[in-house]
Amino acid sequence: MINVLIVDDDPMVAELNRRYLEQVDGFRWLGSVSTIQAAKQKLLESEPPIDLVLLDIYMQKDNGLDLLPVIRQMPNNIDVIMISSASDMPAIKKALRYGVVDYLIKPFQFARFQEALSAYREERQMLAQREELNQSELDNLIRRSNSRPASEKLRLPKGLTRLTLQAVWEWIKQGHKQGFSTEEMANEIGISRVSCRKYLVYMAEIGVLDTDIFYGSVGRPVYLYKLVPAKVEIMDTLLR
Repeated sequence: MINVLIVDDDPMVAELNRRYLEQVDGFRWLGSVSTIQAAKQKLLESEPPIDLVLLDIYMQKDNGLDLLPVIRQMPNNIDVIMISSASDMPAIKKALRYGVVDYLIKPFQFARFQEALSAYREERQMLAQREELNQSELDNLIRRSNSRPASEKLRLPKGLTRLTLQAVWEWIKQGHKQGFSTEEMANEIGISRVSCRKYLVYMAEIGVLDTDIFYGSVGRPVYLYKLVPAKVEIMDTLLR
């Protein structure tokens, strides 16, 4: 069994991840903690030892990235899967530099969670059973590990397509970065307002757009979207 520690200061999220974990064969939950200090203590004292940490970044008192160098200095071989709403390149790059085995951007579906843990379990089993790898096997292992974060970014919610997302993104960058509405975009791009809204909601969820809500004289809300300049690189990377 692979022993897992969840580090997240949101009790509901931690519980959801625990329930997800219980649905994947080969894993055993050994606890959830809400601070970096509690995580350090659990990693040092746990018996049986922790094999895998599901780690959030944004916590009220801590930054989960600060736990990564601590883990790397511990005598046990402990792996980390990041589970966070942080989608900015500095956070992703730092996590990758410390060798996280996967990075899930909230919100995500159970299928993506299951994919991450199943791939980790299979790689761990292969490395435990084999004393040597040939070049082809090693190449496949490295490629699969390096491609996981990218595949997460390319995985769109059901009903969205890469082609339409590209069109929406190009329209926003070409002079529509401030205060545009779903109706304005739909009229200019030529797709329905319902479809436009799905893409705008998705981009807001990953932090690329800010959303403001205004109420007219009859009380009907109008959603205005604004590009977050610091997140342009993320969107360009996602569509690369």
